Amino acid sequence: MASSSNSPCAACKFLRRKCQPECVFAPYFPPDQPQKFANVHKVFGASNVTKLLNELQPHQREDAVNSLAYEADMRLRDPVYGCVGVISLLQHQLRQLQIDLSCAKSELSKYQNHLNGGFIHHHQQINLLGSGMAAARDFHHQFFPSSHHQQQQVINGYDASSFLAMNMSASLGQLGGFQQAKAAGAAADGRRTPVEPS
Repeated sequence: MASSSNSPCAACKFLRRKCQPECVFAPYFPPDQPQKFANVHKVFGASNVTKLLNELQPHQREDAVNSLAYEADMRLRDPVYGCVGVISLLQHQLRQLQIDLSCAKSELSKYQNHLNGGFIHHHQQINLLGSGMAAARDFHHQFFPSSHHQQQQVINGYDASSFLAMNMSASLGQLGGFQQAKAAGAAADGRRTPVEPS
């Protein structure tokens, strides 16, 4: 199929032949891209490209022409390696990127473990501190009355223990006085003369 402007395609123009309506090159080598066909022809040959395109399905031909054009361009730039050199370079870069990615993941994992370990240690310290404060508070409440309870027990500057000691002293004093009075009464009864019955 010739171009819509009735000018020959780049392939027919390069080969100096009339571009027929059924030209296999026309859809893929437009007149404004002459270098594309020149490179393909120089590396692969027009007859080989024609044979290849005739063996492919129409929907496969565009991809095949693009591959041939790229490989021909790379072969002209690097006659030794061609596109293989570019592929090897890209594969090397891909491996290097995979190594860098693996190292980055390893460093990130170490950093996350360090952060998690520090958080757990800090949380444990907070729990230990809270437990210690609770134990100290319980100890204080067990052996020392609270401030409100102290205010109820403290009267006129004396606490409950002082009042208890004072009450015990007073009770002992009263008991001693009662025993002394009882002993004196018994002695007086002994000195009295018994009365004879009449």
